[in-house]
Amino acid sequence: MSRSSARRWTSVAIRAGAGAVAISRLAGAARAAAPVSPDESVAASISVVIPARDEADRIGPLLEQIVGGPGVAEVIVVDDQSADTTAAIASAAGASVIAGHPLPTGWAGKAWALQQGIDAASSEWIVTFDADARPDPRLPTAVVARAEQDGFDLLTVGGRFECPTPATRWLHASMLTTLVYRFGPPGSATTPNRTMANGQCMTLRRDRFLSAGGMSLVAGEVVEDIALARRLANDGWSVGFLDAADLLTVRMFESLGDAWTGWGRSLALPGVEPTGRQLFDLAVVLVAQALPLPRILLGPGDLLDVVLLATRLGTLVGTRTAYDRADAAYWLSPLADLGSVSAIARGITRRGRQTWRGRTYG
Repeated sequence: MSRSSARRWTSVAIRAGAGAVAISRLAGAARAAAPVSPDESVAASISVVIPARDEADRIGPLLEQIVGGPGVAEVIVVDDQSADTTAAIASAAGASVIAGHPLPTGWAGKAWALQQGIDAASSEWIVTFDADARPDPRLPTAVVARAEQDGFDLLTVGGRFECPTPATRWLHASMLTTLVYRFGPPGSATTPNRTMANGQCMTLRRDRFLSAGGMSLVAGEVVEDIALARRLANDGWSVGFLDAADLLTVRMFESLGDAWTGWGRSLALPGVEPTGRQLFDLAVVLVAQALPLPRILLGPGDLLDVVLLATRLGTLVGTRTAYDRADAAYWLSPLADLGSVSAIARGITRRGRQTWRGRTYG
């Protein structure tokens, strides 16, 4: 066999292998658990906990939906030493406001704020929201009912993303797809060390959670939601991650730069995924998601590239309900895939401390 033939067949083998891994993960959509649906039959009381640091511009719509909502006994906002009017807005909306204590050594800001709010809560069930969440008022009872029905000790849900600019939708949709290529869609069955989660909305039983150590289990983690889900799953807890796009909208980023910086810092799952798995999944995303389109456009594309590109375009159909609008920018998001791959690679190789929302993390 000539060297050129050997290189060609090696390329085919690598791309076919990466494609097989990706497609096996994407196929989890066919077996995924049903999305969360409205259910107001919950008898248990619910405390909503919201960690908030300088969220005056974003927290209002969340509180309008949740304070006084079905099944919600109290809404606790932990004002994490904000420099703006977050506390005043929360208090005026009817929430109970806790002034967050200074950050202890070894803790990340969000984990510490959540710990203080859960400590202060009085209900059996805790539902947490990030300040950028825009939930249906029925969501707290819906997630608690689903946790009780399916026996989840920790349940997190994914919502629909509101991306205000075409450029943001373009990049965000590509970045989201890298997660699906690596871990499958919400509701897919996974092993404990591959469990996914979304800290924008978490549901848990207060007393059992605090008895297990609460947020101290992941005190210093940058990606605290996934770290928590995997820690508890490995300890034998029943952990779920389900779709709730019909009941939850989230506006995470205001611009392309926000998405690149904000999500780029955590897209590689630093501190959660071992380096070997990060590199393997990076290779899968690069070969199976990002390269087929440029290979077809620029050469030398082949039938395998066409199959992989068709698979990638199929993911656009599958994830379109995860966005408030699916316009041209969304459908063109495969053109951003190489950029998303570079964001993952940057996250893997990044060393040292980084800043987010006014706090510095190791």
